[in-house]
Amino acid sequence: MFRLRKWTKRAVSVGLGACALLLASAYAGGGEASPLMATATAPSLGTAASFAILGGSGITNTGATVIDGGIGSYPTTTITGFLPGTVNGTNHAGDGVTQEAKTDLGTAYDNAAGQTPVIVPTELGGTTLTPGVYKSAAGTFGITGKLTLNGDANAVWIFQMASTLTTASGSSVVMTGGASNCNVFWQVGSSATLGTNSTFVGNILALTSITLTTGARVSGRALARNGAVTLDTNRVDASVCVNSATTTAAALLSSQQTSTAVALVTATYAAGQTATVTARRAGPGDERAPASSPTSVPVPTSTPVPVSTSVPAVPTTPIQAAALPATTQPVPTSIPVPVPTSTPVPVLTPVPAAVLAPVTATEEAVVPAPTPVMPVALPNTGDAGSPSYGWWMVAGLILSIAAYFFRRASRRL
Repeated sequence: MFRLRKWTKRAVSVGLGACALLLASAYAGGGEASPLMATATAPSLGTAASFAILGGSGITNTGATVIDGGIGSYPTTTITGFLPGTVNGTNHAGDGVTQEAKTDLGTAYDNAAGQTPVIVPTELGGTTLTPGVYKSAAGTFGITGKLTLNGDANAVWIFQMASTLTTASGSSVVMTGGASNCNVFWQVGSSATLGTNSTFVGNILALTSITLTTGARVSGRALARNGAVTLDTNRVDASVCVNSATTTAAALLSSQQTSTAVALVTATYAAGQTATVTARRAGPGDERAPASSPTSVPVPTSTPVPVSTSVPAVPTTPIQAAALPATTQPVPTSIPVPVPTSTPVPVLTPVPAAVLAPVTATEEAVVPAPTPVMPVALPNTGDAGSPSYGWWMVAGLILSIAAYFFRRASRRL
């Protein structure tokens, strides 16, 4: 019987062991998220799409904040800080458009919360994520550093958290590959806080409140269902996403939701304009428009303010000047000012040389001990929570056991 040499046995055993280790760690590392992602579908914001800021218990601003999009709050309608803040849109306060937008926000929130996710670590900074639905393992999400979202123009991301969303000062969210910030949704179970001078993208759908600290910038929307929205010298730009409201209105018209479409267009466009919204509606009993006819939604014009009636001039009575008697008074002569005598200056007593001896002092600079730098664990962006990870571990274990018995059997040959 042919006997394997010792070096041949060792080579085969080492090879099988290496294969086992490779299989076990195939998806343990990363850089990119696991391909086994849950597909995300963008929830419809309805009439809330025209808002950049939407609150439940008021909106408070400090500093020169700039808002590109509509704002409103309901049931608490208090909005303060504009001026000095600027709103490049409609301030709806708590009108009917705001109330309908709050209802649509609740629907969008429930839709985002109900989609099937994959579980990922709490810290998102330093990672690159492909489109999908992500849920925090600890119920909160944090961003320190940079989070990169890579996908095309139709890619959708949904981030679900049972509690808070917190971003660090100077942190950022970056879109690559042509992805749109309008298709990023952050479903926050309580409140969201964006750090100082941070850069953020997407639609924040918070159950409670949203706080933007000094200098934070949002390319998207900050929409709070029940709490307040607090701003401080921020920039919130929803203009790109608001322009898509025309498409949403057309879809609403197609489904014969005329009142909702009119509310959306009214909230988006200035009074007196006509939105070029066209939809084809057909169906029996539809008396609002014949089948396959285009429909435009005009924005209602504002009510003209009547010009006030002119008030006649009030006659004035001239005032007669009264003659005052002239009086003369003698000018007093100058008053002599006494000049004080000079005060003698005391002579300084010479100081003995022994007192003037130089005094030297030494100072020892105290250098603080360097603060030990703790190693920072790099985030693992692999999907260790996916079902395939366990199968790779089992495969690695089986191959290791096979290598062991192969070596023992070869000794008997």
